[in-house]
Amino acid sequence: METATAERTGPAEVRRRSPARALATWIAALLLAGVSVVVGCRAAGSDGITPVPQLLAFLPWLLAPTGLALLLFLLARRRTGLVWGVLVLGALAWFIEPYGKTGEATGAPLAELRVLTSNVQFGRGTDSLVPAVRRARPDLVFVEECEYRCSATLERAFGGRDGAYPYRQAVEGAGSDGSVILSRFPLRAAAGVPGTMGMPGAVADVRGHDVRLQLAHPMPPLPGQVGVWRRELGRIRDYAATGDAPTILAGDFNASQDHAAFRRILDTGLRDGARLAGADRTPSWPAKTADGGLRLGAQIDHVLVSPDFSAKSADFLGIDGSDHRALLVDLTLHQHG
Repeated sequence: METATAERTGPAEVRRRSPARALATWIAALLLAGVSVVVGCRAAGSDGITPVPQLLAFLPWLLAPTGLALLLFLLARRRTGLVWGVLVLGALAWFIEPYGKTGEATGAPLAELRVLTSNVQFGRGTDSLVPAVRRARPDLVFVEECEYRCSATLERAFGGRDGAYPYRQAVEGAGSDGSVILSRFPLRAAAGVPGTMGMPGAVADVRGHDVRLQLAHPMPPLPGQVGVWRRELGRIRDYAATGDAPTILAGDFNASQDHAAFRRILDTGLRDGARLAGADRTPSWPAKTADGGLRLGAQIDHVLVSPDFSAKSADFLGIDGSDHRALLVDLTLHQHG
């Protein structure tokens, strides 16, 4: 009698469980399919089309939906799904590793310099940036989205013959179009990289040595503008690939190491200062709190340097009013090898 009852109730229980298992399977498959597309583009060296470029910026965070998909496949007892999930998880772990060269500069040290880059979000972070610059005392300051009021504020605070930064190179503009380079070192004007937003260039005389400076601020990969973003990053790559003088390329690249267009810049031989200083993968955007703390973020602000430089430290600073944290890097210029 007990056996007969079990035989009658067993299949019914399985039928009641089947909808839940099916739902878990579908949710897991959808999550993993989306992650797989992004990982596939990363593996193929392509930034794809919207929404892939936007999601690539947050590649490490895709571990969360992948882990959830694995859990759902486990609960649904789907062996094929588990294998799929483990493969995607392994690929994510592989690509989260830092990208680019890290070789040490071999020449004799020539000069120490400190570089700061900050996107002040349409100038809103200017009032917070000024005291941050006074505290950190960088030698070079790259400021993106520095509109007219921001530019005038920096000139009043630091400019003039007796100011902390008597030399500057700027593209004046409204909103996000304006950008400024401030320098303690004498500057010569140089053609900047053309773009939708201002990207000034200069050559600095650092203790008698010419150092090429270029501010980076390409268009973000917004839906419908991915082609512009890719094209402007390509122009930055072309700049990085020309000239053999020591080079500092700093700013808001609107790209992380998981974007193929950014990796092509690194492939010219430039090194990421944050990585050299052990701060790779530290998020710089979007800053969510006054102290610069992040809930979810990506490192899209960079200080890239030629092999003539080594980096001792990299710090990310909260800038009130801006959705970016500033990046401060201590560099040493070495004798060209």
